Amino acid sequence: MSKFHAGKHIDQNEYKSFSPSKVNVPFEWSDKRIDLLLADAMRYLGELNAYSKLVPDVEYFIKMHIAKEATSSSIIEGTNTNLDEALTPVLEVDPEKRNDWDEVQNYIKSINFAIEELSKSGRPPFSVRLLKDTHKILLDGVRGFSKLPGEIRISQNWIGGHSLKDAVYIPPHYTEVSELLSDLDKFWHNRDLNVPDLIKIAIGHYQFETIHPFLDGNGRIGRLAIVLHLVSLGILQKPTLYISEFFEKNRTNYYDSLSHVRSNHDIEQWLRFFLNGIAETAKKARENLEKIIDLRKKYESLIESGMGIKRQKLAKELLKKLFSNPIVTINDITGMVPMTFPTANAIAKDFENLKIFTEKTGRKKDRVFYLREYIDIFNS
Repeated sequence: MSKFHAGKHIDQNEYKSFSPSKVNVPFEWSDKRIDLLLADAMRYLGELNAYSKLVPDVEYFIKMHIAKEATSSSIIEGTNTNLDEALTPVLEVDPEKRNDWDEVQNYIKSINFAIEELSKSGRPPFSVRLLKDTHKILLDGVRGFSKLPGEIRISQNWIGGHSLKDAVYIPPHYTEVSELLSDLDKFWHNRDLNVPDLIKIAIGHYQFETIHPFLDGNGRIGRLAIVLHLVSLGILQKPTLYISEFFEKNRTNYYDSLSHVRSNHDIEQWLRFFLNGIAETAKKARENLEKIIDLRKKYESLIESGMGIKRQKLAKELLKKLFSNPIVTINDITGMVPMTFPTANAIAKDFENLKIFTEKTGRKKDRVFYLREYIDIFNS
């Protein structure tokens, strides 16, 4: 990007913090590959968006996309909860993993809250204020709860190392943060810059991570902001993109690319990395929606051919709900679709025989059933 200057280091007596340049300014880039990557990314996002509109009962599948994003983003920050565990009912969670499980559940709550806020009429658009409100939910009652949830930091933080003396990166001094966030907010909504929305989102993510405005949870909020911004702009109608999976898979390159901008004033390589990630993730998400629809048809056919007529209606209603909650007990089933315990038990047995359910625990009581093929689509 021509004449881009990332910022400079400021002496703070015992350490040097990085003071980023403001971003609410015109941008141009010289690398023609960015144009091609931008076109690909927007095409795949358009296909994903169009497909999600056509999928019947798409809301039942959204929870899995959100859980996938939450799990991948949290893994980057060091949690040990995989997708199966994130979907597991709370009473079945290993006590040793409960803290990590709680963090992922907070991430899911954060996404749902923010999406709901964006859908309200008369609400402000995507903004720093929304991210602050979302951050408050993210850290509620979990690791980091004492680090000013929902509040911009008023002290110095750092990344890597054990202290400011051996830190890998030291964000701007807290006295700069408010002004930098105000500039970022203006950049997001400045329609006079003639910068494509996806380029704005890419630059915005870099700038947010560089500012690191909270004492904890910056990475998760920064990645969450990507999906929220896409939904806010109408590029996506639903949060069906789990970009954190790409960042987690390419974690070293992800961090190196962000650092490279600051050290070499080269944001074009970050734009290439980001746009490639968006395109790859959107393409995969669309393909997964296609697989889900095929799997649903397969299950419905199995129900129609392998179950008694009296239970088919209940079974199909349960199947629809299972796409939101694919790991259940018999008690869970009775809460999802009104039916007696014996009926729920009988349907679960039918689902096992039809290979719709996989039973993992091997217990005679309180058995846990998995919609295994469905979960594996997201684990692939």
